[in-house]
Amino acid sequence: MERFVRLQALAAPLLRPNVDTDVIIPAREITSPTRAGYGEKLFSSWRYLTPDRRPNPDFVLNRPPFERAQILLAGDNFGCGSSREMAVWALRQFGFRCVIAPSFGAIFQANCHRNGVLPVVLPAAVVEALGAEAGAGTLELDVDLEACTVGASGGRVFGFEIGATERAMLLAGLDEIGLTLARRDAIAAFQARDRDARPWIWSL
Repeated sequence: MERFVRLQALAAPLLRPNVDTDVIIPAREITSPTRAGYGEKLFSSWRYLTPDRRPNPDFVLNRPPFERAQILLAGDNFGCGSSREMAVWALRQFGFRCVIAPSFGAIFQANCHRNGVLPVVLPAAVVEALGAEAGAGTLELDVDLEACTVGASGGRVFGFEIGATERAMLLAGLDEIGLTLARRDAIAAFQARDRDARPWIWSL
């Protein structure tokens, strides 16, 4: 997956609470056996007025300049519901690299870490204030994973927390397996030492 180190980009506001994964990617849209093609399906129940995908002009992501936003400001408990990983695929393929919310569904949050999307938890009052600013279509944020900060205009800086393993995965652009394989030389060296020290284990 693509590394996430720092992102300076336009933010789009979608501050509805409890947006579940069936809204992010409806079950009827899960038709592809591969990861491709999910970007146009993101929020399809809200983005389109008809089955032939006539855009809903009132939906925020259909209005310029938000179609090029890479940061989504979301409401509380974003990504709740089912465990479908396609919800993150759809967000990423639309163009989002970061979602900022007061809280996330736990499985959705984990899926973000595994697919190159940074989920940032900030206090509700901060997200609401940023969301109000973003409505004008001019709010650009500076998300720095190395520093674990979100910067906004006027010198405002908001810190956030992320697990050490999840941070390492995103910075390296690797999932858990890839992160483990990156230490294959150290693993092989340990196995060689252990084979010499405890040969009876390795003979089983």
